[in-house]
Amino acid sequence: MDSTLELEALRYHSEGHPGKIGICPTKPGRTQHDLALAYSPGVAAPARAIAADPAAAYRYTGKGNLVAVVSDGSAVLGLGNIGALASKPVMEGKSMLFKRFAGIDAFDIEIDEHDPEAFVRIVKALAPTFGGINLEDIKAPECFEIDERLRAELDIPVMHDDQHGTAIIVAAASINGAKIAGKSLDALRIVINGAGAAAIACARMYLALGVPREQIVLCDSRGVVTRYRDDLNPQKREFATSRRMTTLAEALHGADLFLGVSKADVLTPTMIRTMADNPIVLALANPDPEIAYDAAMRSRPDIIFATGRSDYPNQVNNVLGFPFLFRGALDVQATKIDDAMMRAAALALAELARQPVPEHVLRAYGIEKLEFGRDYFIPKPLDPRLLGHVATAVARAAVESGVARRPIADWDAYAEQLHALEIE
Repeated sequence: MDSTLELEALRYHSEGHPGKIGICPTKPGRTQHDLALAYSPGVAAPARAIAADPAAAYRYTGKGNLVAVVSDGSAVLGLGNIGALASKPVMEGKSMLFKRFAGIDAFDIEIDEHDPEAFVRIVKALAPTFGGINLEDIKAPECFEIDERLRAELDIPVMHDDQHGTAIIVAAASINGAKIAGKSLDALRIVINGAGAAAIACARMYLALGVPREQIVLCDSRGVVTRYRDDLNPQKREFATSRRMTTLAEALHGADLFLGVSKADVLTPTMIRTMADNPIVLALANPDPEIAYDAAMRSRPDIIFATGRSDYPNQVNNVLGFPFLFRGALDVQATKIDDAMMRAAALALAELARQPVPEHVLRAYGIEKLEFGRDYFIPKPLDPRLLGHVATAVARAAVESGVARRPIADWDAYAEQLHALEIE
């Protein structure tokens, strides 16, 4: 990190109120009567109501708008296993984004425990406090077990954002990249470089979108993940190919789409030139992508390119997904975030990018024009339409798939409710 930016970031986090989130009361507490209602003896009334009917917690407490951002600090951004305490600034940042983009209260929970069984037990014990659980920055393969266990054993929405959040945004970018390329999803030949949590979740999302399994090739640090290797974990084995190839360069010959969730500089212009016409290249390693932007643009004129960075076009950023996914899930009191809800979020994101961009979004980015195409095929994070567009799609999907405990009867009223939450 640039030293000037580092110093500015340290000041940002330390000056005034240290950290990035706080707690504010939502009810008056200035008089004796206020205190009698807020605590003793008045608080006994909602406590008794919840004891009689646990669902009443959504009416009388903040549970229904409260998400836990939970991490063990084992795979934090590009910093690796820095531990639970050092992960706290990142988890506070995630909590801030929940509030900023979707009006969701979020609290960071850093758990100093690396045994998956113990971690699951701790989160389950904390779950009554929250309306949803956002798992964050937990290393593979432990994250797979933790995510699967908690999604199965809790009756509130749970999502590991590094897996499912990434997969949603990647899916939206891939849908629109394929449209620009003039190709159908079920015909795409896809190469994924990286075989961790995000890569596996993206591969599974491609299957949900109709891409045949045999058209997906996974690569890790040892090369192509094939059935002939004896070092594969169950997740890699799920996508092992029977094709006789060993290197990323071999896999890319004739491929339509490259997805990088790995490390910098593993993709070369020569490799891109061997891909099919109108190649879709999603180079998402951060802060430095699998191939530098300028090198990718020079590799061939028909490239459709995205990175995870905000200083280049087409940023694939998880903030496009998790706030709005949880907003829709919380608003219908969903018991889980299922595949239908995630697919709905991806489709909604893709569809929004194809709509005309309003003037206030252009002003936010200091640009005069933005139209669907090679330079714009994924929405901008500061587009306020994301909240209503994506959250509504997610809520509808939850109702249709039967996981909503509080179905929405008036969708127009719900749209107005979301509009009132928009924060400029």
